[in-house]
Amino acid sequence: MSTAHEAPSGDQGRRSQLLVVLATVILVLVVTLVIVAVTGGSDTADPASEQFRAVQVDGASLIPFGGDTLGDPALGAIAPVITGASFDGSPIAIGPGSPTLVVFLAHWCPHCQAEVPTLVEWAESLRVPFGLDVIAVATATSPDRPNYPPSLWLERERFPFPVLADDASSTAAAALGTTGFPHLVMLSPAGEVMWRFSGQTPEGLLETLVAESLAALS
Repeated sequence: MSTAHEAPSGDQGRRSQLLVVLATVILVLVVTLVIVAVTGGSDTADPASEQFRAVQVDGASLIPFGGDTLGDPALGAIAPVITGASFDGSPIAIGPGSPTLVVFLAHWCPHCQAEVPTLVEWAESLRVPFGLDVIAVATATSPDRPNYPPSLWLERERFPFPVLADDASSTAAAALGTTGFPHLVMLSPAGEVMWRFSGQTPEGLLETLVAESLAALS
């Protein structure tokens, strides 16, 4: 005579539910680990940004900066016009029109990391002269070097100025003769080189150089 199978007890049902939950948790963990391995985690990827953008240079590139701000042979030369885009794709141009301070920054450079807070404080204290354009260029970008990506670094620092993302060949940096970081170039409204400076600026020097340049234009 056949007998009916007994229904699973309450304990067996709870064990089955627990196994399902554990399997789901393990699956989620595995998927998360795969995503982190591919993207490198949130500190090494910015899905809303491109760290490299196409750059176009119109005009002759400046000679490489030799480190002598006062004796720079590029003084008075017309800088090439640089067109490109920010990390989010917004168009940016560096060229004639307004007095412009161009600041080249590399995310892995400790001197750049020290210079950026100075620029942020300059802006937040409302000491940037009226009519002066300040444009940064994120260049020499490398996923294999520290503090990558530059878009997240500058966002963390609350960097207030437009940032042009250089291409993988550092075309924008080469166009203005960059040889070290940070590299600062002051351009007149006509696009003439007023001065270049390489390295972290000593306290007060940046504002002095900018003020003297603007005074010379008045």
